[in-house]
Amino acid sequence: MAQSDSAVTVAERPSWLATVTAPLRQKKGAQSVVLSGSIVMLGSMAIVSVLNFAYQIVMARMLGPSQFGHINAAVTILLLSACASLAFQLVCTKFVARNPAPGAKAWVYKSLLKKGWIVSVGLGFALFLIQKPVAHYLNLPNPWILGVLAIGIAAYAPVGVKRGAMQGVCSFPRLGGNFVLEAFMRLATAVIFVALGYGVLGAVGAISAAVVTAYFAPPIPRELRVKPEEGEPASFAEALQAIVFFVGQVIINNIDILLVKHFFAPVPAGFYAAVALIGRFLYFIATQSVVNAMFPVSAADREQRHTAHTVLLPLMLVLGISVVFVGMVGLFPHLIIDTVFGAQFHNQIESLLAPYAVATGLYALSVVLIAHEMSRRIANTGWLQLVFSGVLVLAIGAFHGSLQTVVMVRIVLMALMLLLVSIPFLRRQKRPAVLRTA
Repeated sequence: MAQSDSAVTVAERPSWLATVTAPLRQKKGAQSVVLSGSIVMLGSMAIVSVLNFAYQIVMARMLGPSQFGHINAAVTILLLSACASLAFQLVCTKFVARNPAPGAKAWVYKSLLKKGWIVSVGLGFALFLIQKPVAHYLNLPNPWILGVLAIGIAAYAPVGVKRGAMQGVCSFPRLGGNFVLEAFMRLATAVIFVALGYGVLGAVGAISAAVVTAYFAPPIPRELRVKPEEGEPASFAEALQAIVFFVGQVIINNIDILLVKHFFAPVPAGFYAAVALIGRFLYFIATQSVVNAMFPVSAADREQRHTAHTVLLPLMLVLGISVVFVGMVGLFPHLIIDTVFGAQFHNQIESLLAPYAVATGLYALSVVLIAHEMSRRIANTGWLQLVFSGVLVLAIGAFHGSLQTVVMVRIVLMALMLLLVSIPFLRRQKRPAVLRTA
């Protein structure tokens, strides 16, 4: 009898151990996916950032500060319109990750792709209609700069849906390759067009050509090329949340460039565009690599067992990247400017590099917290970010006596926003786990 009891105990032990260790394995698995995905995306985004940086540098050197400012204004308008593309990407990521069956994932992708085309073509057509007044406000020499840009905007939301589908199934190498392809096409085509004498129009035409290329290659993962089966649909509330989040994000990241373009002469506006380029480099590396890996893992954790573990690692990664970046631009501003922009930018923007990077790092930390909350629930912090984007517009409109003043406005507002978006997260971490999942 003793031997029999002993045999039963041994037989039951694996089941008991599996029950006890399952949460630990899930926690380790979530962290592993976030870390490995972050590494893949960090490498991809580093290449993309280098290519985007090269595009800006080559255009600045080939066309000079004044025309470089025109190109940056067009890029900024593309980024402002990207809120639709990014919103579709986020919603597609969330619901592709939430639907376990391949058919349901394919259904989410195809249904959102149709809606993406409707929205994107509408935005492109709208820009085409208002290109003349917008060009006049931004002091652009030719309204057709915006007309050419409208072609790329007309395909941008479907590109976002495609990227969301790849991100939702954690196909990070394919997703990273899509970003790299777009950046490479933009650089290569711009160099050819500008060298042929098309100037700013050629540089902007390269942007649209790259967006169209990104829609066709690479193809979506095989698990999404199955017969669609109706699954959990993307709700209007989720779509509204994503739109609110990305409208606020693109305004915060880009509106200062347009306002400076309006308030300042072309040459200082071109100098500020160069400073903002440094900030975009940091933001792109810090958030696109880490948040893209965190979001599908966090969204798939529907029981919210690993809330702290899926956000603390991304926060530490973004903080580390930001600190290193600020240190580099603070210690070696002369080397960076001379190497990147050349003598015509020397002694004009050195004092702005580190402060602008600080503002960008503060904002990147806020984005991690907001995106993590959005992956799990309807996030009120997205609305808070939208409010701050409006405050930023008003503050720069009131305080723009110098470029230094504009940068200080960004630092103050981004620090305050980080403090406010941290409060609800810290409060939830103090609650018992049962209350956090309620």
